[in-house]
Amino acid sequence: MPNLSFQEQEFLDGLINKHKGRPGMLLGLLEEIQDSQPRKYLPMDVLDYVSFRTGIPGAQIYSVATFYALFNLKPQGDHTVCICRGTACHTRGSKALLERLQFQLGIKPDEDSGTADKLSATSADGKFTLRTVACFGQCALAPVVEVDHNILGHVNERALEREVEALRKGVRK
Repeated sequence: MPNLSFQEQEFLDGLINKHKGRPGMLLGLLEEIQDSQPRKYLPMDVLDYVSFRTGIPGAQIYSVATFYALFNLKPQGDHTVCICRGTACHTRGSKALLERLQFQLGIKPDEDSGTADKLSATSADGKFTLRTVACFGQCALAPVVEVDHNILGHVNERALEREVEALRKGVRK
């Protein structure tokens, strides 16, 4: 059995009971669990506990958690910056934005974080998670960047640097 505190187990049992028997139970349950975590991710010991309590095989829970892009298996930063890598954004400079932001945040791509076309990595200080997406569908605004769920269009390196610095200083939340 996973190593969770009594309070964590009680909390998870409440969520499991809330979602039990509902269509799409696992998706709703995982989403609510992730939202309850301070770092907005699904810890493996929590997934193991969900498997233990629901009888759903761990492999099935893991496959759902890794299939849907909204789920995270690694701790996320306080702020999320997502850069579009679609064709329109790429031709208008999204790769340069990505490289500049990786440098600014001290994020070096490695095997765990992915490539420039599919990146998800968090800065060492835990303040920022940098991601890429295939396309936001906002091509007329290229290059497009999403900062904490706010879409920004026609972004250049300087504007993105200012946005990140404002978040760092707490000017924007």
